[in-house]
Amino acid sequence: MSEGINQVILMGNLGAEPELRNLPSGANLLRFRMATDESYLDKNKERQTRTEWHDVVLWGNRAEPLSRFLSKGSRVLVEGTLRTSSYEKDGVKRKHTEITARDLHLLGTRRPSSEPSEGSWLADTEPVAQVLDSAVGY
Repeated sequence: MSEGINQVILMGNLGAEPELRNLPSGANLLRFRMATDESYLDKNKERQTRTEWHDVVLWGNRAEPLSRFLSKGSRVLVEGTLRTSSYEKDGVKRKHTEITARDLHLLGTRRPSSEPSEGSWLADTEPVAQVLDSAVGY
């Protein structure tokens, strides 16, 4: 029997500036919040949008170079796994779920609604990908 599958794929925008930490162990950690939007028609046939917020962490040698290119509003595709931790605060048990990113694709920045958005952000990814590849030795 299979052990199971824990895989997440999200495409959305950073909601704030990412935070880079250099840990005492020498590991790099990049942490950011990401918003994904879902659009649907309600029972009155009016378009509604629901935004979900996700906490994302990325470990390793890609964290530092990525921190230079990511900023609030950056459009990204994240592939990773879900990790849930529990803790106690003020006597109340709480759980926190975050995405541990294995791969992150830069898709450009959010465009104003007057500019074409579909496909146009792809041109922004080429120079960044080359810089990241050289920075981490790919």
